[in-house]
Amino acid sequence: MTEHNAFVRHFRCPEALAAFVVVGELSEEEGYFSFAGATCFGRLAGHRPSPFFGSGRTAPAGNTQSPPYVLQLPFDFSEVIENLQQERYRRPSRDAGRSTAGAAAKFFYYFLRPGLSVAVRKHLQRLRLRGWETIAFPQWPVDNTVETLMDGAMRLLLEGSGASSIPFIWFWPEGARSCVVMTHDVEGPSGRDFCGQLMDLDDSFGIKSSFQLVPDMEGERLGELAAQFRSRGFEVNLHDLNHDGYLFHNRKEFVKRAARINAYARELGCLGFRAGAMYRKQHWYDALDFSYDMSVPNGGHLEAQRGGCCTVMPYFIGRILELPLTTVQDYSLFHILGNYSISLWKEQIELIANRHGLITFITHPDYLIEGRARSVYTDLLTHLDRLRTTNNLWFALPRDVDRWWRHRSRMELTHDGERWCIAGPDSDRARVAHARLVGGRVVYSVERSADRSAPPAPPQAVTR
Repeated sequence: MTEHNAFVRHFRCPEALAAFVVVGELSEEEGYFSFAGATCFGRLAGHRPSPFFGSGRTAPAGNTQSPPYVLQLPFDFSEVIENLQQERYRRPSRDAGRSTAGAAAKFFYYFLRPGLSVAVRKHLQRLRLRGWETIAFPQWPVDNTVETLMDGAMRLLLEGSGASSIPFIWFWPEGARSCVVMTHDVEGPSGRDFCGQLMDLDDSFGIKSSFQLVPDMEGERLGELAAQFRSRGFEVNLHDLNHDGYLFHNRKEFVKRAARINAYARELGCLGFRAGAMYRKQHWYDALDFSYDMSVPNGGHLEAQRGGCCTVMPYFIGRILELPLTTVQDYSLFHILGNYSISLWKEQIELIANRHGLITFITHPDYLIEGRARSVYTDLLTHLDRLRTTNNLWFALPRDVDRWWRHRSRMELTHDGERWCIAGPDSDRARVAHARLVGGRVVYSVERSADRSAPPAPPQAVTR
């Protein structure tokens, strides 16, 4: 049952305390509706969901039935969560002419891209991204739709059951408030040559990062480069195959390219993957032989492919764990928005940390060579270093997050007659948490140690 219960997968709470049932016959068509103040996409019982965002119905709040902790809803909660995470709300363009023209423009752009200067590229990309600030869904600068739905369901379970709290396994090891992951995509010779200085800069702040290499672009040097990064404690992953923008152009070609990518991954021992320009089709990931992927943005307003997974937490796509990008890329910040400060990054960090999410960054050695950009990146590292202790953040490599999240998915919460206990791999690093209602809001408290002998920490409010 756990595999199909998105709520239990998210919180890792006992299944008996969080059962969901669908009341009524679900509509044949999928569409938009709202629940708990958040946008949903899926099938709805009793009403026809809207095909358009912002014009759908509000689903009834639901209720609990006897025995307690069974939440009745007019929709499939897990289906809606997975629709959002896997971007199934994105509809193909109904304008075939525009779609054809867009494909032709994309082909022409990537054909010319190697010879285009950054000034020309950013001008073309600004034209293509016009109107991004009017996109209503996903929300900008961070979309917490999945977390809002989870909190809404938790509130209904607490209200309907009359329970004082619902226990669950905290999201991060040792009770960390949130997690920070730094990644660098290497896209050209100048960026490759700057990687040594970038490692020095990261190391000066005690931050280890992951470098993504384009395998066909590096050729015979690929193994040598990977060894250099790993010798200094950094992680190495693959970044597309050749970064031509056509990895997901058609399924047949994708399968061929995926086989080559998988061969590179086996040769180098890479666990993670990121597609070029964040292009993606999540339902094709079964052809990739990786433990985790990093190609899906939280909200793709400034990405080549719009959409987004609407969550700040890792989630599984079949056997692959997705580590979504939850902050703006350095290229978009500097060259699309023209913003040479960390103000937007700081805002996103705060929003994600308030939801106890995964704070992930993509910066590029190619774009940090210039002094002004490198100064901004240094300001970011300074800010993160300060937050490390004041906000109890866990700084981790992608492979560490992958390992933790997989172990957490196998942990079980049991009661020994006196207290709740966690069993499973890495359980000594896990912490029991409790969800409670305080003034009508869901708040969390995390027990201080694995043996639960110490009193719980003060509740941490969930920001609405």
